[in-house]
Amino acid sequence: MKLRVLHLPKWYPNRYDDQDGDFVARHIAAIAQASPDEEPLQTQNAVVVAVVARGPLPSLIDADVSLSGAVPTWRYYYRARLTGWAWLDRVLKLLLWLVCITRGMWAVRQYWGGQKQDIVHAHVLLRTGAVALWLKWWQRTPYLITEHSTIFLPTNAWRLGWLRGRVAALLVRQAAAFTPVSEDLRRALARLGGHNTRTVVIPNVVDTDLFHLPDKLETRQGLLNVAAFNEQAKNLSGILRTIARLRTEHPTLGIHLRIAGYGAAENQMHQLATDLGLLADGTVEFLGKLSSVEVAKEMQRAQAFVLFSNYENLPCVLIEAQASGLPAVATAVNGVPELLPSDGSKGLLVPAGNEEALAQALLTVLQGPASSFDAAALRAAAVARFGYPAVGAAFRRVYQQIANKE
Repeated sequence: MKLRVLHLPKWYPNRYDDQDGDFVARHIAAIAQASPDEEPLQTQNAVVVAVVARGPLPSLIDADVSLSGAVPTWRYYYRARLTGWAWLDRVLKLLLWLVCITRGMWAVRQYWGGQKQDIVHAHVLLRTGAVALWLKWWQRTPYLITEHSTIFLPTNAWRLGWLRGRVAALLVRQAAAFTPVSEDLRRALARLGGHNTRTVVIPNVVDTDLFHLPDKLETRQGLLNVAAFNEQAKNLSGILRTIARLRTEHPTLGIHLRIAGYGAAENQMHQLATDLGLLADGTVEFLGKLSSVEVAKEMQRAQAFVLFSNYENLPCVLIEAQASGLPAVATAVNGVPELLPSDGSKGLLVPAGNEEALAQALLTVLQGPASSFDAAALRAAAVARFGYPAVGAAFRRVYQQIANKE
């Protein structure tokens, strides 16, 4: 059996940000990988995504179409400002988004020789799910939802709002399947009323060829943090304050932290590190935006990964660290304990916002014997659970269930 799958992501790498929604792109790549001959189901995939333009466009809508590779992709860009009236532009941008998605779906159908999709796969709610629901009603096409967003977590209820929460729940209930990336996110949607009898937690995926053990484990040194500079979520300031404290209280430890990432709070964090004296003596280094290849090299050189988030979903960076045989110190929030069990075999968990606990955990990891964590076991578990073959097969099993029922 071969199914035509139309993917509708909210976030996806684009001309303005090649890392935007890269975790969604990896999911789709895993699905599109050639499945073993013994698998009864094969997929033919296509992606349609629409993004607000961050620069001038020659017209209201512009497009990038890529038909090479395993997944043909139609990327559309639409103007951010049309009239100068915010309320009107908000409505017009939604209409432009719908125009882009409609054009893309028509283009995919033409590419498939006039054949419509067998399944719609919406990645990240809400509007992608709304289009999927419309296609279910109009064309009787089943859809599934994969959710990544932290907006549905209880801590973000004030941002989500009552109406959007109810709409999300409806979209989940109407879906042929729901595949959140963590058990915690499943519970979050269930609290909103988003129950689905075919719910399968399918985690994020890691390129285990790119993220692997270093040639020499004994050369690993220092701490690494890779995250978006979103202070509300990531609490990088808490890490910086803790590093400053450890440098003062344990001067012989030679503590060193390398930070990779970019985002809105970047200048703020640079200033805080300067004020704490962490840049002058090289205790902290900001690496800026890194490619996946560069991140993999950083993980191979580090001794431990640190993530002090106030809330999370299922952080790809922790999965990448595990594939690199790198233990982590992270906060016990949301989906993180699903990656770091309480037995400490893959790293240490600390309470969110507790800088004292973070300091003690970092000392434990940095001062403990190198044999405290089995790097090979960390990697083996990551390959088995988060590798492209494992995640791709999990999605194809869900597709098969949908196809059999329909």
